[in-house]
This record gives sequence, structure tokens and C-alpha cells, in this order.
Amino acid sequence: MAGLLEGKKGIIFGALNDMSIAWKVAERAHEEGATFVLTNAPVAMRMGAIQELAKKTGSEIVPADATVNEDLENLFIKSQEILGGKVDFVLHSIGMSPNVRKGKGYTDLNHEWYKKTLDISGMSLHRTLQAAKKLDAINDWGSVVALTYIAAQRIFPDYGDMADAKSVLESIARSFGYHYGKDSKVRINTISQSPVMTTAGQGVGGFDAFLNFSEQMSPLGNAGSLDCANYCLAMFSDLTKYVTMQNLFHDGGFSKTGVTAEVMEKFMSE
Repeated sequence: MAGLLEGKKGIIFGALNDMSIAWKVAERAHEEGATFVLTNAPVAMRMGAIQELAKKTGSEIVPADATVNEDLENLFIKSQEILGGKVDFVLHSIGMSPNVRKGKGYTDLNHEWYKKTLDISGMSLHRTLQAAKKLDAINDWGSVVALTYIAAQRIFPDYGDMADAKSVLESIARSFGYHYGKDSKVRINTISQSPVMTTAGQGVGGFDAFLNFSEQMSPLGNAGSLDCANYCLAMFSDLTKYVTMQNLFHDGGFSKTGVTAEVMEKFMSE
């Protein structure tokens, strides 16, 4: 659908490089007529290539640490100045665990790092929404989408404390979704995506093997980053204006599949 987001304005968090889902969302949103501000933490911006994406999409960049309330308020103020008014959509694509990065198992967490995981990967959604609501920065019937993972409901041992953070994230989407919906008709949802080879995904132990397992457990196969971006665009559009407080699985059927013939064959006696 050409022009699906024509005239809409937004903020996209978390585009680090062209492996990022947020990067694909920005490219597709630009193609569908949206204008937006790109943002990431200053340290992440030094590691990534966000300037390249900004040039490609004609976007401006406003750095913001999503764990700092003042940064987020400044982000919404500056974004409205740049875009000429309130925003219509926000993508929250933020996740980082010091424990996972440093190989700490779930039963041996560094609890100071654990707090950082919960703040960066979960509580940052609440901070973002609180700043937006305080400043009345999102238009009525606007849409906020946060990326999550099914580890919030099921155990994936190597996902570590990120699973707890995603549980927090999904709960915030439901709770804030109620209040924001009642007050301003803003809808808030999470999307649980298939595993994809992103910079964050590479930090999870045994990721290659799990990617293959997920492919064989999903009737449609793993959903790719571009397909996830298209789903995000559908959630930003007016086509989904009555969908809110949902955790939406975009995973090729993985979340509803008990077992597949391909997986069973690996355990059958010769």
C-alpha cells in the first residue's frame, strides 16, 4: 500500500545499524510517506551508523538516554519542533543486558547489572510514555509499539534477565495502554518477533542454533526484520486504530506450535 503513513509524524528509537529492526522500520516508514526523528543513546550512536540512516530518510537525530527522564522530555519537545507538531507514532526498540553481554547465567546475576537491564529494556517504556503524556506529545489515535520476545512467557535459558525485562515491558504496555487510551485514545502494543540476527541477538549464547530451531518450529518459518517492519507500519497506521494493550506474535506460528515433524525427526530412533 503506497502512502500508508502519508502525513504521519513519529519517533523511532534504537536504529543502530542496518541489522536493526528499527533501521528497517525507518526505511519503510520513509517509503510510506512518514516523517520522523531518530533517537538513540549517545553511547549507542557512537557505535552505530545512524547518521547514514538519517541522510537516507531525510531525518534529524535527537540523542536521548531512555533511562533519563529529562532526556526523554527534551526528545519529545525537540521532535515536535522539528516535525511541526505532535507525533502520531513511536517505536520503542530498546534492549540491553550487561549480564547477558558478560556471560552471567540467570542464577548468578550481578544485581546492579540486573537493575540496569530492567531499566534500559523495560522501565524505559514507562519513562517514554510518561514523558509523552506529560507533554501531551502524541496525537489522539496515535500508536506506540515496543518490540518484545516470547521469553517473557516461556523459558529460554540463555536469554537471562532480558526475559524479566520483557515481562516488565509487556505489563507496562497493558497498564499504560489503559490510561493513555482512556485519556487520549493513544494505543500501546508490543510485538513479539521471531529471533533475527541483530546486533543484540548476536550477544545471546547459542543464537545460531536457536535460530535454526525456531525456523523448524514455525509453520511459516521465521519472520524476517523487513516483515517485522511492515507489521510495525500496519500498527502505526489507521488500519489498526482499535488495537491496544496487546502482545502481538509475529513469529510464523512459533508461539502456537507444540512440536513439528522436523523437530520430532531429530529425536526418533533410527
